[in-house]
Amino acid sequence: MYKKCLAALALGSALTSIAAAQDAKSVLADVAKAMGVGTNFGSVRYEGTGSSFQFGQSYDVKTAWPKFNVTKYERVIDFDAGASRQKMTRTQAENPPKGGGQQPMIGEQTQDTVIGTKQPWDAQFEMWATPWGFLKGAMAAPDASAAAKTEAGKKYTVISYLADKKYKVSGYVDDQNLIAKVETQVATPVLGDTPVEAVFTDYKDARGMKYPTRLVETEGGFPVLDLTLTSVQKNVVAGVAPPAAPGDNREVVDEQLIAPDVYYFTGGTHHSVVLGFNDYVIVVEGPLSEDRSSAVISEVKKLYFNKPIKYLINTHHHFDHSGGIRTYAAEGATIVTYLENKPYYEKTFAMPRTLAPDKLAQSKKKAVIEAVTEKRVITDGTHELDLYHIQNSGHDGGMLIGYLPKEKIVIEADLYTAPAVQPGAAPAAAPAAGAAPPAPNPYTVSLLNNLDRLKLDYDRILGLHGREATKDELLKAAGKAPAVAVAAAK
Repeated sequence: MYKKCLAALALGSALTSIAAAQDAKSVLADVAKAMGVGTNFGSVRYEGTGSSFQFGQSYDVKTAWPKFNVTKYERVIDFDAGASRQKMTRTQAENPPKGGGQQPMIGEQTQDTVIGTKQPWDAQFEMWATPWGFLKGAMAAPDASAAAKTEAGKKYTVISYLADKKYKVSGYVDDQNLIAKVETQVATPVLGDTPVEAVFTDYKDARGMKYPTRLVETEGGFPVLDLTLTSVQKNVVAGVAPPAAPGDNREVVDEQLIAPDVYYFTGGTHHSVVLGFNDYVIVVEGPLSEDRSSAVISEVKKLYFNKPIKYLINTHHHFDHSGGIRTYAAEGATIVTYLENKPYYEKTFAMPRTLAPDKLAQSKKKAVIEAVTEKRVITDGTHELDLYHIQNSGHDGGMLIGYLPKEKIVIEADLYTAPAVQPGAAPAAAPAAGAAPPAPNPYTVSLLNNLDRLKLDYDRILGLHGREATKDELLKAAGKAPAVAVAAAK
């Protein structure tokens, strides 16, 4: 009798799944008809204007991603080729700008980005978080299912399927058989399982094809794109070539000895500084990802095989500078950050990480996070690292810098990035006669103002982007007379 009951339950479950799949296919056919694209469309192209927002680059841990104006936007999705191309022209929106990379933006900048279905989900998901991408993906999915749902008093049929056998994608179909919303998740180093939501409203008819005139996409709870669409076409001659297969993605770590027990770890876009104390090691900055941090940690262990990494200094919360700090927590290091970042990291460290469990999630260790207010000194009697909060910074309200008083070295991120030096390159041309020199970067000015306020005696700057720079280079970049010129004048 027990076995018969189990068999009946299994049969009932199978029949329910088949019915749900059949119902999903029926709903999707109705959506394809209502949207005027049919079931065999191969590509779509749409244009618009609006706003974009820099994900993970807010001014502080409480505010939204910083905003840019989008003066021209075009996306072509070639489903037959398995690729999408986005062209977006942006200008500065917030004045003065606060937070974010690529700020302050001078004039217009155009981004031209190609993604493909052979890339990881966190790169390609935007193809499928569109009405047409969702429809195409759901129609091809063997596991698509349908369920009724009421949200904010409105009834929807929610079609769901798994992309890459792992990522749930759900589309909300309204009573007009139009796609009102798409939901999914991506794995990000800071937020873990990160929610993505794209909402489509104010549908309009164009030559028998319905399209939303408003598209708003959020990631991690804040908008990343807000567009007013002005035109949409299907089955365009797309010709979008998928990006080349990724090559060797191993992290390269170049080590430069700056002073005794002071190493500058470069080799990519983001750097770290390694300090050897008597009984332990301090690493300043854990940027980007677990892969980058693991590569740096491996090299640290070669240099100081008998010393633990006791502290990881986090200069600020922007995701490109905090994406690898969890890896250090898994090693047992204490994360040192600005006061307001501590509760934020405690919150994000506790977020689910089912899509891509990292080393800290696998270890089940509890991270230790310590806060800095305006100043903290770490010393063992021989070595000393001073940490200072940068006041009135437009880039990040919780920015820390490091200072090595014995070595006269400042360690900073994003406030001043020394330009690359090309061997044999001609010096930069002077401004034309009568022309005003370009305004210095306000973040660089704020750094110099804080160094003056703190009365720090320094000769060199180790930027966590770019290269090592001199004090005179910083002064010049901030629009001040170099120290050597001031000394000569005296």
